Amino acid sequence: MNDTPRDPRALNAYRHGLTGQIVILTPADQAAYNQHCQGIHQSLAPEGALEIGLAQSIADDRWRLQRACALDNSSFAIGISGPDKFITEHPEVGTALAQAAAWAADARNLNLLTLYEGRIQRRVEKNLQILHQLQEQRRAALKQAVEEAALLAQLAEDEGEPYLIERDFPREALPPQFDFSLAEIGRLVAHNRRLARAKLHPILLRRAA
Repeated sequence: MNDTPRDPRALNAYRHGLTGQIVILTPADQAAYNQHCQGIHQSLAPEGALEIGLAQSIADDRWRLQRACALDNSSFAIGISGPDKFITEHPEVGTALAQAAAWAADARNLNLLTLYEGRIQRRVEKNLQILHQLQEQRRAALKQAVEEAALLAQLAEDEGEPYLIERDFPREALPPQFDFSLAEIGRLVAHNRRLARAKLHPILLRRAA
């Protein structure tokens, strides 16, 4: 049995809860990465495999940008943490000179890091644009489906027939690329119709006047 204490910097392999992919990180970084990804997904609110995949790509690239920024800061920290090379009357001036020397000593890698950040940022912006376009298309398709279902519901009501969304609005009538549920459409139809009646309610009209 090996009683050697485990190096706290050791890497562990984790299966990401959102993507199922294997990610190799330290336990502390894994917790931060998971929290980061969950926050991005909550902010972007993706639906469907394609939107979720784009949101995860954005989350991963945003994570890389944060890591690049940390590397940039660490490079300067290493440069100013060594023995004092510049003796001045003002500590701020000495720090600034040490940072300049650190940049000059590692200018090539820092320039590559800047190039790396720029490419990642452009990829984030491109994926965000694609994601927003997909979400707009999905919302427009859902709005159209709700409007069509509302017309069918009104027709059934005018003809004195019950409106059964499963019968009158079959799944085949929905756009195949979007995963809309009939229950979701039915709830939106009921909400919109009730809201329309509320706007015409005499009491509310008098209050508005």
